[in-house]
Amino acid sequence: MKRLVRSALLGVLMVGVLSCEARTDRTDTGGVALSVSDFDGLPIAFSVSSNCEFTSLCFLQVDSLTVRSTILNANAPNSDLMDVEIKSYQVTYRRLDTGARVPRPLVEGQFGIVPRGGTMTIDNLVVAGPEQLLNAPLSDLLLVNGGFDKETGSPVIKLELALTFFGKTLSGDDVVTEPAKFAVSFSS
Repeated sequence: MKRLVRSALLGVLMVGVLSCEARTDRTDTGGVALSVSDFDGLPIAFSVSSNCEFTSLCFLQVDSLTVRSTILNANAPNSDLMDVEIKSYQVTYRRLDTGARVPRPLVEGQFGIVPRGGTMTIDNLVVAGPEQLLNAPLSDLLLVNGGFDKETGSPVIKLELALTFFGKTLSGDDVVTEPAKFAVSFSS
């Protein structure tokens, strides 16, 4: 009988202990979301031959863009640990014409801090470099290579560029922007 009473009391005690919230002394500090909010000098057309024919140092750049941090729960406490350190960015490409070949993704390191609820401006961000511009399919547009897309026969390749930033809050949480997408017509 003593064993049954002890077991029952131990069971009740375990239920009581396990039902307590272990993190009641912590508060939800919310979180942040990143977005690309503004573009200035966004390229809509780029001549591969004019910019890359006689040099291997050709780049397509965005003059200026803004990365914005939004506090997800404005009523929750926040701190400097919600600031985001940008680590890198990626640009992927998708054909908007009848072709299927696309350049390799561009992945570059990027440094900067986006304060919680604030912005960071990046000037002259490269969205296509020599690896993209001097390899197929964009290298087909060089006059020395014929000046037309070998797949479609067109002198223009229209691509959608999708730009994504990757970072971490100072507390260690990963933060990624939704892809910011824009179209560029590449010509010979």
